[in-house]
Amino acid sequence: MTRQEAQDILTSMTTSESLLRHARTVQLVMEAYASKLQEDTLKWSIAGLLHDADYQAYPEQHPNVIVKLLLERGETEIAHAISAHYTKWGVSYDTLLDKALIACDEITGFIVACAQVRPQRLEGLELKSVIKKLGQKSFAASVDREEVRKGAELFEVDLKEHIAFIIEVLQQHQDELNLQPQVNA
Repeated sequence: MTRQEAQDILTSMTTSESLLRHARTVQLVMEAYASKLQEDTLKWSIAGLLHDADYQAYPEQHPNVIVKLLLERGETEIAHAISAHYTKWGVSYDTLLDKALIACDEITGFIVACAQVRPQRLEGLELKSVIKKLGQKSFAASVDREEVRKGAELFEVDLKEHIAFIIEVLQQHQDELNLQPQVNA
């Protein structure tokens, strides 16, 4: 599967700007980790991009629709990683790709939420601010803190180093993600 084919699948099922940005942020982080770990950047990129592709159109069936579509196209590794990107689904974590996706999904969304409440957005966002917000249960309450912890544990990364890595990756793309500092008019 090419990046363009993956993008076409995503946009055929997702129109929400926030979900499209989430898909792109997870894609960027997964691609950066693949590069760092000398893994298949295309495969990791597509897994990040498509992990929630069916969430808006088929919320009650998520992730089964996108998993089935990927299996039909022969993308078994990506399909398995997507089927396992929430620990409560009880799917095994067999590969580094599986573990990376679970580790990157929730925390990447959380970091974006942290950036969105700051006038400077991603610019200057510090690890300590994200850690502090993680402790505030009322902030981004839909983010499952236990998933964040379990994801880092499964991926065998230090949570603080993981968060710092994700912040750095997202900062490199802040303009594209519309998370650059707000300009006073």
